[in-house]
Amino acid sequence: MDDSFDPAKSRNPELVANTVETWLGNPFSRFMIKVISGKRENGEHRIEWIFKKFSGLINDSSDETIRDKFAYRVVEFFLEKGAEPFGITFEEIKDVMKDPVLRRALRNVLDGIAYFGVQRPQTTYAPFLVVWNLTKQCNLRCKHCYENAGPKPSPDELTTEEAKKVIDEFYDIGVVAIAFSGGEPLLRKDFFELAKYAADKDFYVSVATNGTLISKDVARELKESGVQYVEISLDGFEEEHDEFRGIKGTWRRTIQGIKNCVEVGLDTAVATTITKHNYKNIEKLIEFVEKELKANRFLAFNFVPTRRGKDIIEQDLEPEEREKIQKLLYSKLKSTDCRVQTLSTAPQYARIAIQDENGPAVFTHFTSQAAMNVKGKARTLGEFIGGCGAGRLYCGMEPNGDIVPCVFLPIKLGNIREQNFMDIWRNHPLLQKIRNRNEFKCNTCPYLYVCGGCRARAYAYFNDVQAPDPGCIHNKKYWDILKRGGDIKLYAYK
Repeated sequence: MDDSFDPAKSRNPELVANTVETWLGNPFSRFMIKVISGKRENGEHRIEWIFKKFSGLINDSSDETIRDKFAYRVVEFFLEKGAEPFGITFEEIKDVMKDPVLRRALRNVLDGIAYFGVQRPQTTYAPFLVVWNLTKQCNLRCKHCYENAGPKPSPDELTTEEAKKVIDEFYDIGVVAIAFSGGEPLLRKDFFELAKYAADKDFYVSVATNGTLISKDVARELKESGVQYVEISLDGFEEEHDEFRGIKGTWRRTIQGIKNCVEVGLDTAVATTITKHNYKNIEKLIEFVEKELKANRFLAFNFVPTRRGKDIIEQDLEPEEREKIQKLLYSKLKSTDCRVQTLSTAPQYARIAIQDENGPAVFTHFTSQAAMNVKGKARTLGEFIGGCGAGRLYCGMEPNGDIVPCVFLPIKLGNIREQNFMDIWRNHPLLQKIRNRNEFKCNTCPYLYVCGGCRARAYAYFNDVQAPDPGCIHNKKYWDILKRGGDIKLYAYK
């Protein structure tokens, strides 16, 4: 990527928003996507080649076919028309197109419309993001672990060479971002080798870690290997964090890991799974993250009672408590006095943002400051992105190559060693159900396409991916059904 290009300062989300609106609103445009999609004669993806040529990164036209030239003119026309309402100049668009991550993202969106048709919310051609649990090995014993991680790796984990082949496959199909998780991903001896391999292919590379292993040297190595974003788990202050994580002294090592990442200039987020265990201390924790740790983001994770988390299901928030937390987070996000971005993995957060017409737009937890500045197209783009992205915008992969809709929704769809990934992504019946939002039990909600509820929570409580998310304030009646008799029970919905 051109070192002079700073995507954080660009207006790329506006470009994406208006591109989406242009293609969605025009039947002729949708037909033309099919014409320009696919690969060139040399095997290069045509849409991505067009964006590179448009940005000035390609000057040689000797290998262009008639179809290439026609496709280029079509895209050039729509980019020009799409930019006008936002007052974006051609030069700004060309700068945006120098970013390989954005080029692949736009290709993924447009190819998704060509293959799946127009949907609200949309399914991308390939997952925008794959959360890859590299290993089951972990040095902690967290009470809510969605991976059932332990002190040893599982014997069937992908080898280094297998992992590189997977990265190659993800590159070819257009995956934009890879988030390495676990277990504790830093315990894999080949972690930095794999991270660099992915970064060298221009993936947006992130890592989710407990932070206890991040010394100053490790923090520097993370940055040098091409990791762009580090997400470190912190469940509260010392006593509650250590109790929740199962090992005394964890908090101090985690805090130091966060500080080390911030010090070397990594984009650093503190991730907190919110339960009754820490619910009342969240505002103080945000202040601590902002003023003491100086991280860029505070990310509130939705508690999902899956795997080990089932053992603490009674710690789940009441719908009223979850709503209160979401509004607190959003008030902090709006505030000019708060320097840390406060985001949430709860899809209801998008609904709260839409309800506030003057506040920043938040369509997903992996957002940017520029994306939150989108105003005019907020509702359209919100319904296009659609809250919960499980099985539409992202998926998970287990250490042995099992593909799941989401790491919190551990239903095996297939295995990347045994099956073609795109066959799974395109055709699996469970993914078809997840994508058919009109069949959700909360389909009368006016925010169905913006939010959709957490599919992992729906499945955890009701054994049905189309069931309601009982944590939503609009679904309180289902929460009350679950709580009949005084205890929260699974699978109470019929």
